[in-house]
Amino acid sequence: MLLNDPLAKVLYIDLSRRSFWIEYRQDLFEKYLGGVGVASMLLKEECPEGIDPFDPKNPIIFAVGPLVGLFPMASKTVAMFKSPLTGNLGESHAGGRSAASIRLAGYGAIVIKGASDIPIYLTIYNDKVRFHDGRAIWGTRSTVAGRALREKEPGSGIRCIMRIGVAGERLVRYACVITETFRHFGRLGLGAVFGSKKLKAIVIAGNNTLQVKKGKIYKEAYKEIFKRILNLSALKKYHDLGTPVNILPLNKIKALPTRNLKTAFFEEAEKISGEHFAENHLGRRLACTHCPIACIHLAALRQPYKDEPYFYKTTFISYDYELIYALGSMLGIGDSVGILRLLDEIEILGLDAISTGVVLAWATEAFEKGLITEKETELRPKWGDYESYINMVRKIVTQPNDFYKTLALGVDEAAKRYGGEEFALAFGKNEMPGYHTGPGSYLGFLTGARHSHLDSAGYSFDQKYLGKEFTSKDLAIALFKEESYRQILCSLVICLFARSVYDCQTVLRLLDIAGFTMNETTLRQLGEEILKNKYQFKLQEGFSFKNLRIPKRILETISPHGQLKEDFLREAINVYQQLLEGKIFLD
Repeated sequence: MLLNDPLAKVLYIDLSRRSFWIEYRQDLFEKYLGGVGVASMLLKEECPEGIDPFDPKNPIIFAVGPLVGLFPMASKTVAMFKSPLTGNLGESHAGGRSAASIRLAGYGAIVIKGASDIPIYLTIYNDKVRFHDGRAIWGTRSTVAGRALREKEPGSGIRCIMRIGVAGERLVRYACVITETFRHFGRLGLGAVFGSKKLKAIVIAGNNTLQVKKGKIYKEAYKEIFKRILNLSALKKYHDLGTPVNILPLNKIKALPTRNLKTAFFEEAEKISGEHFAENHLGRRLACTHCPIACIHLAALRQPYKDEPYFYKTTFISYDYELIYALGSMLGIGDSVGILRLLDEIEILGLDAISTGVVLAWATEAFEKGLITEKETELRPKWGDYESYINMVRKIVTQPNDFYKTLALGVDEAAKRYGGEEFALAFGKNEMPGYHTGPGSYLGFLTGARHSHLDSAGYSFDQKYLGKEFTSKDLAIALFKEESYRQILCSLVICLFARSVYDCQTVLRLLDIAGFTMNETTLRQLGEEILKNKYQFKLQEGFSFKNLRIPKRILETISPHGQLKEDFLREAINVYQQLLEGKIFLD
């Protein structure tokens, strides 16, 4: 590392004692770079084995990497914690301004411990940390809290505001943390951990400067990376239409989960496609800090005020592929305005949209099959009826009865209590992302450290090998290699959209500019080590490959690779486990 690089500074905050201190952890950053590498080690240090996720000792860890502020699309912040949804590793990534704010405030990581006795919010301005009474904004919508903090805490330099909605306060297990209104730490319930600590929000701002090792070489490398990013066709489509560009291609190959995956083809896909949203709703494009692509697409939803037909309000709502899948095809909603209205309610309350959509889809099918009745639901959920879904979302947060209290625990717990596990679409207790592409997608959901499509991109493997033969071992090895290298990108906190630009040789060259000396062998070995570190935590907290539940629904609905076989997936899981345990070695 460069001498005195502030990246090595870890800010520790104790909410119980209203205290903070800084430790210089060059040992962690020199070895693990930053991001998931450092966060996983800090989680291991700070999280006592077997604690309840809502125990004050469950830490919240934010970490960034050495390329933040230096190179384009090094723009993510990693959050780690023990997940209240899965009872296991909680890992969530967010774009926006948070990474630059933390880095320019002078830190590589922030560790938050303890719990407050009253609602509070934090402000972190460079080396100053303050604890503020948050009772005035507790119980408010996420949007209202954000507006209040922007007005009260103007800050300086690059500023980030993280906050939760009422869902986090009510400990909904898949509550999210919202940053800059349009980005999220969405998955695995970080918002509920905030709520358990009575932490409504964090404001972070900094105006420090960054240094590099070789100024002239840095400028040349920067120009090259910037040009490569702009010339990447895959990124151009994300600028033009955003990730919803994937709706029609996935629907065409019958890989778009629809009506709780009863089918993988949605007859109204064109009405919820990226093209449709761009033509009828697109209001603005936004970019994360230091990103030239601007893949964040905001819909302008114009709605009349109640009882005032000639007065309208316009709400800007961020939409992505995963949100349209979860709140569109998965619920049989073919009305783009209905999707936006449902998404707006979820945003206001502070829920993870993917988990919410999957929970609602399970509830709809369970109602159809008579496993639950109107006594539990207090209404009649029906595919495509977004008004009913909006009411159900509110009830998940207010929890008026035992049924909605159970829905707030996630689809896995709901199915255990009411039945329907065969169509409860969760993997490792984390609700399903939007890909029914084949065995690769599901192996990724099952074995990925955070049970996310982004762990090992199995859906990409499925599409690349469509029509080709491969063994369960081939698949497991390919996904293990991919997930291992992604640990490097996520330690540098590179946006995964730019993964083809940040290949191994490029990363080594940029790390040298940032003061790190490594070679390809040590870099790839580090990726494997970080992945294994994360799995050590998972196994410590009770994760078991043997006990992974494979929902029967994914075996019943034909995929682009035909009907999936449980034996094939179990064999691949076994190979993946052996790779992690070092019983099978890569070439």
